[in-house]
Amino acid sequence: MKSTRATPKESVCRTDDVLAAAANALDAVSDTPRLDAELLLAFATRRTRSSLLAFPERALDAAGAELFAALLSRRAGGEPLAYLTEAREFYSLPLVVSPDVLIPRAETELLVELALAAIASVPRPAVLDVGTGSGAIALAIKCARGDALVTATDRSAAALAVARRNAAQLALEVRFVESRWFEKLGGERFDVIASNPPYVRSADVIGALAFEPRLALDGGVDGLDAYRVLFAEAANYLDPRRGRLLVEHGWDQRPELVALAESHGWRVTAAHDDLAGRPRVLELERGGAP
Repeated sequence: MKSTRATPKESVCRTDDVLAAAANALDAVSDTPRLDAELLLAFATRRTRSSLLAFPERALDAAGAELFAALLSRRAGGEPLAYLTEAREFYSLPLVVSPDVLIPRAETELLVELALAAIASVPRPAVLDVGTGSGAIALAIKCARGDALVTATDRSAAALAVARRNAAQLALEVRFVESRWFEKLGGERFDVIASNPPYVRSADVIGALAFEPRLALDGGVDGLDAYRVLFAEAANYLDPRRGRLLVEHGWDQRPELVALAESHGWRVTAAHDDLAGRPRVLELERGGAP
């Protein structure tokens, strides 16, 4: 097994030599060690990745080499790349991320697409993103539907600070509310409620996931605690005529989740798989009384 220990070099080195050594150091912890090394070096030296590749003979200055070595050591220890570069792209939007928020995943883009489809024929739709984190879902919806009235909640003030920063940088107007679930929303009603809630089983919050905020991941012993709240309360905040609830879920949770939803009076109108063919999102409307 290759060593994952990254040691800063005291001498100034050529870019290509540094990248080769860094990729070797990350081989045991990353599926894309060379790419990780390039992105970390670009961040540390404030250069573009294309510039690094175009001028492999260029030497690193001492400050850049020192920062790169520190970042490399953290990556070799398993820390997610997005936290080290403080950035992640989601739905073609460049987002700031920090350890205060869940790292946006590509599979969550399906939730955005379905929310947009649900409001396609609704003028000035009201949309709620519950548990917004970095603001990824809310901002993607607002970017695609500028006329939408988008509200996003999170119980974490630190997460909302990141979301507001992203909204400001993207010049997108989203209302952010510090709230545990629906507590601060009064009697408001929405055309769509979308949520990527915590759904990882408590025992599975390990490895790289342990670097992310537990509040955004841990769904309890069976991973379904958040859905129990959503299914019990969301109907009170949906437009009773056309309201839709969209929830992301784990690939192996769909049967239990459907049963839980139906026990709370919801009807599953569609079940969607992600691009990898794994069960990912349920689309629900209010059915008969529970």
